[in-house]
Amino acid sequence: METLFKKALGDTPKIRVLEFLIEGRELDYAISDIAEGAEIGRTTLFRIWQDLIKNQIITHTRQIGNAKLYKLNINNTFVKKLVEIFDEIIIPKKKIII
Repeated sequence: METLFKKALGDTPKIRVLEFLIEGRELDYAISDIAEGAEIGRTTLFRIWQDLIKNQIITHTRQIGNAKLYKLNINNTFVKKLVEIFDEIIIPKKKIII
C-alpha cells in the first residue's frame, strides 16, 4: 500500500527504509529486519546501506551475538526535519475549536 509519505517523496527503496525506521524510531533493528520491514530485498538494502551510514541517517546501536543493530539517527538535523514532515503528513493534528 502506498502511503502519503511515499506518494510525496517517491516509492524508492531508500524512502521505504526511511519510512520503516521513522515509524519505529524508538527501536533498533538488524539489517535483515530492516529489509523485511521495508519490504525490499537484502541485496537492494546493501546497495543503499553505505549511503545511509555515510550521511549519518542511521547509526549502529549495539550488537547481539553476530547481529549488529541499527536505528534512525534522531540527532541528525536532516532526520529531525524528515521525522517532522512524516509526522505532519501521517499523523494529522487534531484541531481544537474554542
